[in-house]
Amino acid sequence: MIKTMRARFVLSHVLPLLVIVPLMGIALIYVLETQVLLQNLSTELTGQALLAAEIASSWGDVWTNPIRAQQLTTLVRSHVEARVMLVDIEGSIVSSSDPEDAERFGQPLALSGWAEARAGQVSVRTIYSRQLHHEVVDVLVPVTGLDEQVVGIVRLSRQLTGVYERFVRLRYLIAGVLLAGLTLGGAVGWVLALNMERPLRRVTGALDRLVGSEQLSPLPEQGPQEMQLLARSVNSLVARLRSLEQARRHLLANLVHELGRPLGALHSAIEALLGGADKDPGLRQELLIGMEDETDRLRRLLDDLSGLNDQVLGALELDRRAIALGEWLTHSLGPWREAAQDKGLLWKVTVSPDLPVLNADPDRLGQVLGNLLSNAIKYTPADGAVSVDAGVEGEMAWIRVSDTGPGISPEEQRRIFDPFYRSQPGRRFPQGMGLGLSIARDVVIAHGGRLEVDSAPGLGSRFTVFLPTFEPPD
Repeated sequence: MIKTMRARFVLSHVLPLLVIVPLMGIALIYVLETQVLLQNLSTELTGQALLAAEIASSWGDVWTNPIRAQQLTTLVRSHVEARVMLVDIEGSIVSSSDPEDAERFGQPLALSGWAEARAGQVSVRTIYSRQLHHEVVDVLVPVTGLDEQVVGIVRLSRQLTGVYERFVRLRYLIAGVLLAGLTLGGAVGWVLALNMERPLRRVTGALDRLVGSEQLSPLPEQGPQEMQLLARSVNSLVARLRSLEQARRHLLANLVHELGRPLGALHSAIEALLGGADKDPGLRQELLIGMEDETDRLRRLLDDLSGLNDQVLGALELDRRAIALGEWLTHSLGPWREAAQDKGLLWKVTVSPDLPVLNADPDRLGQVLGNLLSNAIKYTPADGAVSVDAGVEGEMAWIRVSDTGPGISPEEQRRIFDPFYRSQPGRRFPQGMGLGLSIARDVVIAHGGRLEVDSAPGLGSRFTVFLPTFEPPD
């Protein structure tokens, strides 16, 4: 079994060569032997036989005079590399350049292609000679007399043994070239396999180190495009895990900080009540009110943690239903009006009368509106103002919460929607878990809308929620 990726890559590159190159070599050798070598040999031998037939036709007495016939045979043999034979019209040997044929002079021969030659046609055959025990190319050319009648046959035969021996060297040469091609292909396949394997090894090594909680540096995005995409994905994963680890540490630190204050206050109040403070009605009432405030802070903290859980799990689950935006705002703003007026703030609501019906989750939108109004009331000083406006712009309904608080600097505006962001003391967001605006933004995005901020230091802040008036596709 091939277990390593490198071996499989090499095999994937070399295997086609191992199949295709030998097949191409066999096809090349076959074509050279049959279509080039034998064809050229036959053509050359036919030309020589035709020339010998012309000479024989001018030597008219060669068919009746054995001496003249032998002289002609010797003359032709001195110019060709083939066995030369003169055969009369009856098929008997008149003369031959091969001494072994002397015993067969005057005897008829059974020649392949004899009928064609007697009919005046040139016959070319590749046959196996029992006498020579080799394959030969046999050419029969008719010789015509003055009356255009066939008077004899010139036969040229050439053994293929010497030709094949020379062709063996050509075969070795072709095999050497093919072997060199296979070697080169294997080397190229090996290099390509290594180039594909290295990025995979880096990625797997990085993942192993990641499992071992080691600090990782970004992987180089090298190699083929797919390997670059894989390295990029691993780098994104590492960055995401670092972000989650940082968020986990921030969460732990903020939880310790945020739980410590209300729990400390509750513990102090309980100690006071146990120590006899419950006997003083005024002091008891003050302690109970303080305990209620601290439990409210704990409840808000739990709400933030619930929203954080939704962020971690991914897409928020919305319980969408048809809500009349104007009517929903009227009911939702009541408690916040009381909170603003109790602090001495000017409360103003301007709502368009033709607000549409939205397909939305009213509880989630209430969480968004409550977060924006809570921040506006908390950070707007007494005698300031908080206003709520709503209207329609194109295919989007909008709700704007404005205040006359300290405002937000441009640097903070780029980070206020980041989870766990807390500003420096003296600015707008020095307290809390740093989750409220992040959760509000995610809820608005889950509805297919967007949350925008417009603020400047000393000029207050305006948060605008845009919601689509149609149901976004899933």
